[in-house]
Amino acid sequence: MKRRVLYVGYLRSGQTSVYRFRALQRLQQDLIPFDLAKYSYKWNKLNILTWRFPVGPLIAGVNADLITAVLEEKPDIVWFDKPLQFTPSTIRRVKELGAITVCFNQDNPFGPRNDGGWHQFYKIYRMLDLHCLFRNADIQRYQEWGLNYIKIQLSYDPREHFPPPAGWSDADRNREVSYIGSPHENRPQFLRSLIESFDIPVSISGPRWDRVLSKDERGRYKWCGMLRDAEYRETLWRSKINLAFITHLNEEDVVHKSFEIAACRGFLLAERSPEHQRCFQEGKEAEFFSSIEECADKIRYYLDHPAEREEIAASGCERAKLSGYDNDTQLSRVLCRAQEIEMLRGQEQHSAAEPT
Repeated sequence: MKRRVLYVGYLRSGQTSVYRFRALQRLQQDLIPFDLAKYSYKWNKLNILTWRFPVGPLIAGVNADLITAVLEEKPDIVWFDKPLQFTPSTIRRVKELGAITVCFNQDNPFGPRNDGGWHQFYKIYRMLDLHCLFRNADIQRYQEWGLNYIKIQLSYDPREHFPPPAGWSDADRNREVSYIGSPHENRPQFLRSLIESFDIPVSISGPRWDRVLSKDERGRYKWCGMLRDAEYRETLWRSKINLAFITHLNEEDVVHKSFEIAACRGFLLAERSPEHQRCFQEGKEAEFFSSIEECADKIRYYLDHPAEREEIAASGCERAKLSGYDNDTQLSRVLCRAQEIEMLRGQEQHSAAEPT
């Protein structure tokens, strides 16, 4: 059914929340944007402080404005994309006004990484009507808490992540091996070892690498900063092999980037896990590694066997499409579950209103 959805998230270019907003539009929902990017200070240090400790006038303002938006727009669903700023009184008022509250949060508030910023979330998460879960580790938690959830798949956006033009080949690829992402956990040392000890030509892109790589390494390695949207997609196209790592401190089963790489018909070489092996057939739709030695061996092999690499990349792309690893498929499941909760609530209210 077409629902009126107030979408609460950061709606800036390059944010995955923008991709989800567009997916809901493609699913013909009546979308009202509530852009959290407007609620920030000019001085970034204040933004960092507010993220760590979500209190003060800016937080009070975003809470008041959300209640006003719900009063004026009368949404059926308020969709929270990683709600870090909202207070229990705000969530309570939103629910009193009749909206179903959906929490879409790809990060992990309860894992061992303990990356901060979750103070308000810890106060409200039990109040929300539906949680979208991505990790097997979360299932037991939410079951024990008696919270409504739906287990969905990390997904790519079909508008942003798609294959290169017909006829694309190694002649169009100027990167041998690429890693695009953050320097989490042991990735800096892993990539250093690939480059220095195994003589693998790795190109590195992503945020904060300038803080991790030494001045000498920055001079010797192929690296650049953050890539977004078309620049990110085209870098996947121009790479013969694309690496993907699991963030263990975030209790990940599979990495989001794997689905984007596959959708772009890139050759995926990812850290081996049961979930990766469930999503892609090893040696047929993607390749995996469990050690740096295995990673280096597979890089050398597939750089020397382009036809096999092309076949695996094409099969991985087809698997991503047929298995519904796209935003539209996954978000349609969330909407259906939200509608079930909405109907059940309506039945309960009707029963409570009937005379005994």
